[in-house]
Amino acid sequence: MLPVDLPGTVRDALLAPLVDHHCHGVRRDDLSRAEFELLINDGGSPAPPGTTHFDAPLGVAVRRWCAPLLDLEPHTPPAVYVSRREELGAPEVNRRLLAGAGVVAFLVDTAPASMSPADMSPADMSRADIDLLTATEMGRHGGAAADELVRIEQIERDVAEDAPLAVDYLDGVGEQLTARAARAVGLKTVIASLYGLDFDPARPTRGAVIAAANRRLADPKQPLTDEVLLRHLLWSAIDVARERGLPVQFHTGFGGSGPDLHRTDPGRLGAFARMLQPAGVPLILLHCYPYHRQAAYLAGVHPHVYVDVGLALPHTAAASARVVEELLELAPFHKLLFSSGCHGVAETCYLGALYYRQALGAALGSRLAAGEWSAADAARIAHMIGSGNARRVYRL
Repeated sequence: MLPVDLPGTVRDALLAPLVDHHCHGVRRDDLSRAEFELLINDGGSPAPPGTTHFDAPLGVAVRRWCAPLLDLEPHTPPAVYVSRREELGAPEVNRRLLAGAGVVAFLVDTAPASMSPADMSPADMSRADIDLLTATEMGRHGGAAADELVRIEQIERDVAEDAPLAVDYLDGVGEQLTARAARAVGLKTVIASLYGLDFDPARPTRGAVIAAANRRLADPKQPLTDEVLLRHLLWSAIDVARERGLPVQFHTGFGGSGPDLHRTDPGRLGAFARMLQPAGVPLILLHCYPYHRQAAYLAGVHPHVYVDVGLALPHTAAASARVVEELLELAPFHKLLFSSGCHGVAETCYLGALYYRQALGAALGSRLAAGEWSAADAARIAHMIGSGNARRVYRL
């Protein structure tokens, strides 16, 4: 799995247990081939007639790397793979793949699968109205600890449906964020998927929020699209995060951006990052690809900005080494985090960890071969990215 010429200390560091700082629950039920294929394609749509989602980097990777964990030969045909999955049953498949990832702690986005489509990424929509493993169950199946990440758009939806007046809405958002944050290790927003990242970063006035809340409460079951309320929700989350010493995750780039991917370029967050810096709240840019170079720059110039490319690695599969190489061009190593971006099926967790280790191993190997780094440097940085940085930022 790793370059054969790596020093033993570096191999040990790469193979050490990981902290998966951002993932979702996986399906607890058995899946048909059609259901499985929907979950290995981030768009959440069936493949065109006569084609299959197995003919994509992630689909080929499933057959190559996950098949042996299910007692199959590498490169087994898709039909055989899905049949074996059904034969073993979802609990056993989840146990083998989650445990095989070598993760010591899962940080799980616990937004329910029943969230309205406008509150979800396209991948989330393909998982609507299904039963996913809880954070506790993810940990139990993977033989790891597990903690919760709170999706702030979920909080807003719940408050909007219950608040009788605009003032109650304002108070309720803050109160519910505070209550949920008390048992979480971080907050997460998908505002980029809802509105893009080219929003006015300033905190809205109370009067503007009350006016917008009155409009919202007139039809609270509609998706949240009002820019004023999105900014109010975001700043309310920042306030809570500052009080509790929590980081805030921003979903940017790959995954959940649909046709407006360009609007989620993390480089658009520069003004907000500068405005947020005095608060001292860690701002974590999730996934980022194909804008990981912009994200790496932000992490380099802002002391509170961190970055990962998690979801991109299993989806780029054999090309993931190039993605990691580009991320390492500029980002400070103490600002990089590992995540699998696991969602829907446990294969995404296993492959996220596998391609992370392969890609980072290749990058470290090239630097060692060039005499750029020492073995001690390479091992130390592998430990930092794999678990140390996450333990520090999330206070694990």
